[in-house]
Amino acid sequence: MSAADQQSLPSAPPAFGIDRPKAALICFAVAIALTIAQYTGLLPAFLHRLPESLIPPFADWLDVIFEFVKEDLGLLAFTRFLTEGLEWVLDVTGNLLFGRRRWPYLGPIPWSAIAAAVAVLGYWLGGWRMALLAGGTFLWTALVGQWEIAMQTMSVLVVAAPMAFVIGLSLGITAWKYPAFENAIKPILAVLQTLPFFTYLLPAVIFFKVGPTAGAVATVVYAIPPMILMTILGLQKVSPEVVEAGKMSGCTRLQMLRHVYIPSARTEILVGVNQVIMLCLAMVVLTAFIGMPGLGATLLQFMGSFRLGRSFEIGVTIVLIAVALDRMSKAWVAKQPEHFEKGTPWWQQHRYALIGLSAFVLFYVLAQFIPYLNEIGRRQSLSMGREIDGVMRTFLALDWVTAITGGLRAFLNNNVFIPFRNFLLSIPTPALILLIVAFGLWLAGRKQAMLAGLFFSLVALSGWWDRAVITLYSVLAAVILATLIGLPIAILAARNEKSARRVLLACDTAQTFPSFVYLLPAIMLFGITDIAVIFSILIFATVPLVRYTIEGLRTVPPEITEAADMAGATRLQKLLKVQIPLAFPTMAVGFNQAIMFAFFMVIIAAFIGTQDLGQELQRTLAGTNLGTNFVLGICVSLMALSFDLIIMKWASDRKRVLGLGG
Repeated sequence: MSAADQQSLPSAPPAFGIDRPKAALICFAVAIALTIAQYTGLLPAFLHRLPESLIPPFADWLDVIFEFVKEDLGLLAFTRFLTEGLEWVLDVTGNLLFGRRRWPYLGPIPWSAIAAAVAVLGYWLGGWRMALLAGGTFLWTALVGQWEIAMQTMSVLVVAAPMAFVIGLSLGITAWKYPAFENAIKPILAVLQTLPFFTYLLPAVIFFKVGPTAGAVATVVYAIPPMILMTILGLQKVSPEVVEAGKMSGCTRLQMLRHVYIPSARTEILVGVNQVIMLCLAMVVLTAFIGMPGLGATLLQFMGSFRLGRSFEIGVTIVLIAVALDRMSKAWVAKQPEHFEKGTPWWQQHRYALIGLSAFVLFYVLAQFIPYLNEIGRRQSLSMGREIDGVMRTFLALDWVTAITGGLRAFLNNNVFIPFRNFLLSIPTPALILLIVAFGLWLAGRKQAMLAGLFFSLVALSGWWDRAVITLYSVLAAVILATLIGLPIAILAARNEKSARRVLLACDTAQTFPSFVYLLPAIMLFGITDIAVIFSILIFATVPLVRYTIEGLRTVPPEITEAADMAGATRLQKLLKVQIPLAFPTMAVGFNQAIMFAFFMVIIAAFIGTQDLGQELQRTLAGTNLGTNFVLGICVSLMALSFDLIIMKWASDRKRVLGLGG
């Protein structure tokens, strides 16, 4: 940041009685001094790691609170009562979609009838291309013999997504109407959005039983936050003119909400629906860890037995479903409501619904006479899992492939990853906290630095400091590598509009992939090893970096780049001195998302076998230790929130400097 930029930044009170740069430098110097003292053996042991005797028993305290809430307040009895109703709904969807032997005993619905109806829905939303994507996805699922496990997943999704939508919309309206409620829930939502998914699973299992009910509850809670936030945003953006017109027409409060506010906030609410659907799909797949059957459980089983061919096929199915749901929900956002003249026949107003219903009934009837349209058995399917598995094993066994992957694994492990991890672990606890504070002071300000220092201090007090540092090492290593790979790709792609659109389309598609899918290439290339963990996080984190870098470079005003050209700047000078500095606020959002994605993915990667907080979280699922589960989850959340606060404040300050608004 240039001196002129620093002078333009909003003034802030001096940190520690002195200005920010000096305070950051002092924190950095003290951290270095403590680390040197540790290396020379002069640092007292209690300054290297907090003694166990000084660590508060947070987990035990939380267990006492949870036990009181669960038993004494009767929460367990209440949730088990709710479980019966939720189980009944899931039994109905399960019976209809994959033939679970429960009421109403009508299923399973033939795959061809569902595929036909979905194809018509896709055509209504986005034309033939959307119809081919939607119908083709379900056709693929049936043809490769994965229909039953896919419908096991969908039977929970079709219950969880509407529940998350209704609850999120209701809470969002309440928060918009009552500012005090909004101020109360926003910090909770921030924590919920950074909590690792394992933290959602154990309470769901304890209160709602193992299996689909627990999976549905965890999925709903996980998907609610974006719906609340998008509802608040949409309702707050309704123009005063529209509100005034509604009041002048004599609308009651309920009519104002139903006919004025919600229709005006339609776009934001539907964006929230898109986020709910995608998060529900991601979480339903991940609930395989608590006994939820379906695509996730089967994928977990095949990856664990290293059956890469079948894993690949299931991965393709998950990706296709995710892309189809994402594209269809986004098309719904873009599609404007269709209005008809008074007197238009009912059948004409609902022609696509009638066509879809007719297609459903036609294929339902045909399936009664043509077994192949009703169900495709394993022997009848076109699955090539074994053949793909054989090809992959042959390819990975090739001398040059093993030489490359083995050499890369040995080089990175011995010269980069292990030394970096050992270095971070060697830093004394107060020194690492001071480095985080210095980073916050340098980039953001006193408030963000102090909060980050407080958050990391709480992590130190949790008793899981070393595990937290290993988690941080995985995140930082992956994000640094993602930056080295992603930034050049984004800069090259941003040079012309055509390549930028293609790369952005690839990024949009990749962001819809459920996180499990990113483990596949990592395991295929590097097996179940530490480098596979870093590699899977790297792929996941590169996507937002590339996306937001391209977006930032594309938004640089053309007149500014033309002025640089007229001043005789070379392409490199223009990039480094003009385009990247102006794109930094948008790029910062990408860096922030990359770090958030990395914290999320490092917990997923615990499946591979790590030594971090994710591995400990996974172990808690085998018991009922809610206290430890929450302590571990909060540790991950606090570290992620620290980076989020610092980076987003810096981006906001840069926007003000550039006159783009905060």
